Amino acid sequence: MVTDHQVKRLKRLVNMEKTLSLSAAKAGMCEKTARKYLRAQGLPSELERARRWRTRADPFVAVWEEVRAQLEDNPGLEAKTLFEDLQRRNPGRFQDGQLRTFQRRVKAWRALEGPEGEVFFEQAYEPGVLCQSDFTHVTSLGVSIAGQAFAHPVYHFVLPFSNWETGTLCFSESFESLAQGLQNALWQLGGVPRAHQSDRFSSAVTTLDDRAEFTERYRGLLRHYGLEGRMIQAGKAHENGDVEQRHHRFKRALDQALMLRGSRDFASREAYEAFLRTLFAQLNAGRQVRLADELTVLGELPRARMESFEKVRARVSKGSTITVGRNVYSVPSRLIGEQVHVRVYAEHLEVWYAQQKVEVLGRLRGRGQHRINYRHVITWLVRKPGAFAHYRYRSNLFPTSRFRMAYDLLEEAMPSRAAKEYLKILHLAAVESETAVDDVLRVLVDTDQAVSFEVVEAMVARRMALPRPTEIAVDPVALEVYDDLLEHDGPAQERRAEV
Repeated sequence: MVTDHQVKRLKRLVNMEKTLSLSAAKAGMCEKTARKYLRAQGLPSELERARRWRTRADPFVAVWEEVRAQLEDNPGLEAKTLFEDLQRRNPGRFQDGQLRTFQRRVKAWRALEGPEGEVFFEQAYEPGVLCQSDFTHVTSLGVSIAGQAFAHPVYHFVLPFSNWETGTLCFSESFESLAQGLQNALWQLGGVPRAHQSDRFSSAVTTLDDRAEFTERYRGLLRHYGLEGRMIQAGKAHENGDVEQRHHRFKRALDQALMLRGSRDFASREAYEAFLRTLFAQLNAGRQVRLADELTVLGELPRARMESFEKVRARVSKGSTITVGRNVYSVPSRLIGEQVHVRVYAEHLEVWYAQQKVEVLGRLRGRGQHRINYRHVITWLVRKPGAFAHYRYRSNLFPTSRFRMAYDLLEEAMPSRAAKEYLKILHLAAVESETAVDDVLRVLVDTDQAVSFEVVEAMVARRMALPRPTEIAVDPVALEVYDDLLEHDGPAQERRAEV
């Protein structure tokens, strides 16, 4: 087959050689072929005609109009789904090996006759104009804190012009997390872009009972920093394309950094946050030139950060509890009947009364949860031990597993007095030291001694030195043992196979 390169060489040689046969020989073709391309005044690739005939019969010609109708009604149908439907309705007519042919036919229909595809328009950004943010979940990377799985999202902030990015660790997609993350990013950046673009914050809105309340709080946050708020269309994540793309690359970089570290477990949350700060610094190292262009046109930060908490009022119930965000929390019983002010932060709650902070509580995630501190109710439970058996939040009255084991032992030894005896032990933990009582219970349970309030109280009072928990050492497994087993079992397997 003659190529374009040969014909181009032939045309150069014709003007240089004495005869056409010599020019054709040097171009690698016969004289007849040379005359053909010289008369045609074109290259081989330009003279090729598209083949308009089939080399084999079309196996789908009889059913194609039916398939076309299905595609026109439901363009989202996959070729494999349609092919399997044809096989069900025409048993034995179509073989699995014809799937690829059918897929090519459907692909050609989509390109030539199908619905128009959505066009994505590449954006050109100006420095200091826009910032984008969103939450991204990194739970799948398997990070743990002190051996415990750590499920969490990250609030992710990106400047589309320079791709400078940062993030804040959080526990839920709440407004408080949004406010904290956005402010952290702006103060770290040292300036304020002109506009902030985000999704429609459906997750953050669900933590509030009123969408209008969320909108007003969000607008207040934007006003405080002089930001113009922009939101993408519902279900159109690609409109926030830069931060969405950075989600993918950030998680990939985090995964690689964790692999290099050799462990996904961190001693504390602070250690993990320091690791993330180092990673963001590494990612931003190559963006300093474009970032410098942005910093020159950023707006000024306000004098102080905006308070990133929600203020709510709650009445303390007769059960010494308050309800915040549809979750139940216990507070000191002396506040029963009073109305308290609660500051709801991203990760904790502060309970205020008479302009004094009286309690700090860890914030619960989700709804319908409860957190009862036994110290808030134990004084009255000791007076009303009969309420313990069916107390709605009884599971929160076992600070550690050993307290639960002690109660079970008391139930076996003295069923009628178990609740009263256990509550006295729990009261001792509240008054003296939960750690000291837990150590005493550990010794009593491990040595099969009888558990009672008098014994526990006496041992705690003496402050006696208790034996340390037993340390279990597991020797490393010698893998050669398995090799020996396999070697000895090999002939036996061969004999069984012969039989």
